[in-house]
Amino acid sequence: MIKLDILSDPICPWCYIGKIRLEKALAEVKDHPFAIEWHPFQLNPDMPREGMDRRTYLEAKFGGKENAVKTYAEIDAHARQEGIEMDLAAIARTPNTLDAHRLIHWAGIEDKQGAVVDALFAAYFEQGRDIGDTEVLCDIADSAGLDGAVTARLLQTDEDVDLIRRRDAHSREMGVSSVPTFIVANQHAVPGAQPTDLWLKVIGELKEQQAAE
Repeated sequence: MIKLDILSDPICPWCYIGKIRLEKALAEVKDHPFAIEWHPFQLNPDMPREGMDRRTYLEAKFGGKENAVKTYAEIDAHARQEGIEMDLAAIARTPNTLDAHRLIHWAGIEDKQGAVVDALFAAYFEQGRDIGDTEVLCDIADSAGLDGAVTARLLQTDEDVDLIRRRDAHSREMGVSSVPTFIVANQHAVPGAQPTDLWLKVIGELKEQQAAE
């Protein structure tokens, strides 16, 4: 198998779109070569732990309501092309995602990262749920096959907080400045929500290399 490391944040719409595009390519290829692992990258590492009002956040980020509406209209259009039914109007708060990243990390230990990442994206973008909220995260953990009660206890501690922050900082030190970023075989960085066709080409080339070895 070839390692595919994905740096992502579950409140990043392009990360969700990029994930779906990649998965469409994987679904087309029999015996794709990737072993996938998700890694933390907070879009807003200085976000208050309680998050903040979504409208306030977007208008500050994009320089006013008009630019925010324009940007997210484009994002919504791309999402719908990929079959993602985002309900952006339902999102009331932009959360701090540190705890969501802790949950993704713990899911990796249990070999359930994919299910948890799926559930986090769907909860935030399609259901308007606050994925900075402990109860929501425990529900997601439970639905993905993790122990919700254990997750609740862990979230009440600082378990792996420093680890997530160190991993995030390490990515930035290595030159990552935006997500999604895909790293193939610890060597090649593929930035952005690349189209399915590009992934099909990459996978084809990798399989050819494997066959020649």
